[in-house]
Formats: sequence, C-alpha cells, structure tokens
Amino acid sequence: MSDKIKVMIVDDHDMVRMGLKTYLMLDPGFEVIAEASNGQDAVAVLERGIPQGQPDIILMDLMMPVMNGAEATKEVLSRFPGMKIVILTSFLEDDLVVQAVESGAVSYVLKTVSAEELIYALQGAYRGMPVMTGDVAQALTRGLRQRSVQGDDSGMTEREKEVLLLIAEGKSNKDIAEELHISIKTVKTHVSNLLMKCELEDRTQLAIHAHRQGWVSGS
Repeated sequence: MSDKIKVMIVDDHDMVRMGLKTYLMLDPGFEVIAEASNGQDAVAVLERGIPQGQPDIILMDLMMPVMNGAEATKEVLSRFPGMKIVILTSFLEDDLVVQAVESGAVSYVLKTVSAEELIYALQGAYRGMPVMTGDVAQALTRGLRQRSVQGDDSGMTEREKEVLLLIAEGKSNKDIAEELHISIKTVKTHVSNLLMKCELEDRTQLAIHAHRQGWVSGS
C-alpha cells in the first residue's frame, strides 16, 4: 500500500537483516524495499535507484566493514538530504553516539530494545522526531560535554528552555502543553521562537541542540 513506511536495512550480518526484515514485513505499516551489507553498498544501492522508490527510513548498523554507519549516514545525507536514518547498534560508547548524531542520524537505538520500542523509533523518525532511550541520552550528553561545548548564549527564556528540554525528550506539543499546563497554541509559539533564536529548521535539530549544549540531564 502507498501509505506504508518504506525501510532500507543496512547491516553486515545476514541473520540480523533477515530478522529485522521478517519482523517489519509482518507489520502492515512498513515495507522493506532494500538491503545492504555495509555503508558503501547502501550508498551504491540508493544511487542506482530502487524500483519502489527511495526509502523513507534507513535502519543503519553502526559498526560495519568498508564504511561504518556514521560515515555512511554523513555520505547518504550529503547526496540525499531528506533521508531519515535510525542507527541500530549494540554499542553505547559516548563518542560513538556523538558521531552518529552529529552525522545526521535522527535516532540512535540499541539492539536490546523491544520490538515495540523499535517500531516507535521508526515511526518517530518518519515524522522527524528523535527517539533515544535514557541510556543513549546519557551517553550523548557525556560525549558532548567532553568536547567542551560552548555555553548558552541564545537569549532564550526559562520557559523556552523548559520547552526545549521536553522536545529533546521526544515529547509532542500535546505532551508539553499538559506537562507545563499551557495551551498547545502557546507551545507552538515557543517552538517557533526557539527555531528562530537557535537558527534551526526543525524539532530534530532543536533536540540535538539541547543535547549538544549539555542541557539535558543524565538522570
């Protein structure tokens, strides 16, 4: 069906690709349209073109031979800027998380997540919403702080910072409105102001910005 989310799976282990494909194909909301065994192969497949069209999401392994997931993410986005990429990996090293996010990945998900959590991450990526579990968020915060990121000079208000932190946690406008006891319209205004003050284009970039500044608590 045309409304299915089209997915490309990139992983150097055949059994992992087979398992992910089997599971996703059982979900009526997804269609696996392509596979690749490493980043270089993924770029080649995309450049050749896929009969069903370009994928909406690439589910990308991180540690692969020839071209790893972070390198591939950067390469893919330089050629196909609108692509949504979700890193799926067994590795939680701080610097690897930072590399993946800075390369442009929407989300970073561990292979230990449940099937439901993976589906949630893919659906979030499709909408441009970053999804990170608490341990991944902690690793990202630690990694970015280690790089001595510059402090906050954006001029945002305390309320705007509260909204930004909730965006970084993956909260929707409705969730934010309920948590801060304000209207959805007010939340949208704060989001617009944040985009303008931070000179960013979307919520995903806002979330990454919050992590990069070290504002997201590791708790």
